[in-house]
Amino acid sequence: MTAEGDHWAGVGWDWKDYRDIRRRLDEGADPEKWSGGRPLHRAAVFGSPEVVAELARRVTDVDALENGVTALWEAVVSRKPDNARALVAAGADPWLPSIGGWSPGRLSLAGPTPDLFTVPAGVGLTDRERAAAQEAVRLLAALGEFHYEGMGMACVAGIDADEAVRRLEATPAPTEVIDELLEDWYAYDGDDSLRMLGVTSVPGGCVVTQPWGYAPKMPGVLTRLSVETVCYGLYANAKSGNQGGFARNGRIEGWDLHPGGAPDENDTSEEVLRSYLYYNPVAYCCAFTGLRLTDARAVVGPPDMWVELPDRDYWSHRYWQR
Repeated sequence: MTAEGDHWAGVGWDWKDYRDIRRRLDEGADPEKWSGGRPLHRAAVFGSPEVVAELARRVTDVDALENGVTALWEAVVSRKPDNARALVAAGADPWLPSIGGWSPGRLSLAGPTPDLFTVPAGVGLTDRERAAAQEAVRLLAALGEFHYEGMGMACVAGIDADEAVRRLEATPAPTEVIDELLEDWYAYDGDDSLRMLGVTSVPGGCVVTQPWGYAPKMPGVLTRLSVETVCYGLYANAKSGNQGGFARNGRIEGWDLHPGGAPDENDTSEEVLRSYLYYNPVAYCCAFTGLRLTDARAVVGPPDMWVELPDRDYWSHRYWQR
């Protein structure tokens, strides 16, 4: 918690009030330090251009790092172009290499404001990166906006719905059970409802969904679906946020992931680009496995088929990568 004496007391994640921030700075607030991190980094994401400019004027190094990135990187990744312009006007370097070898400037070329900075000669996207950016625009538009909180899903590359059902050894779900669940899944027995899944074939593979729970992301589901391919699971936990994990060829290889979040300090170049392009966790899961959905039906329903999982342990240690 911020101490009263440091002049930042009461400032949380809203850094838009220029008069308030300037008053605090004039009264002795440290422009380099706040209990939640560096003020300039927070303002780059949650502040106004005026606040960003004021803080940038007072810091020692406008390109100082926090968690391996500059404030300008944060502004670009958060899609705050006016804040990014204010930082550059204060001397921030758009072409400073950062996570995965990307600079804020080159990363911006893949996003919605490719003309954000003056681009030096010889700097640009590769053909593969440009294609990935174009696919992101298409996929996000195809999915559109919908409520996904509380749902679970798994995206599987290279197999259709019938093959997914075979791998899971699932059986057709009783119509009356599905009707009851769709009417009010909170009134249905939790353990039984977790065994009901929707499965849909899509271009590039298939999608397994559950509007009311995490079952598609269970290790025993992901590993069975991922034999000789890759499968990414998502649970949009209403309490703790989006939880991701993926399996490859029958083993869990990634867990406790945050699809749709900002790039991580240790991400590869490909991972940085995917995280930047796909701020929507559902679209991120699709892109991770190369699924090319043309609409949101596979996610929001109705699925191609409703099936019931066999009653077995889906959390055993044997599913995890050793």
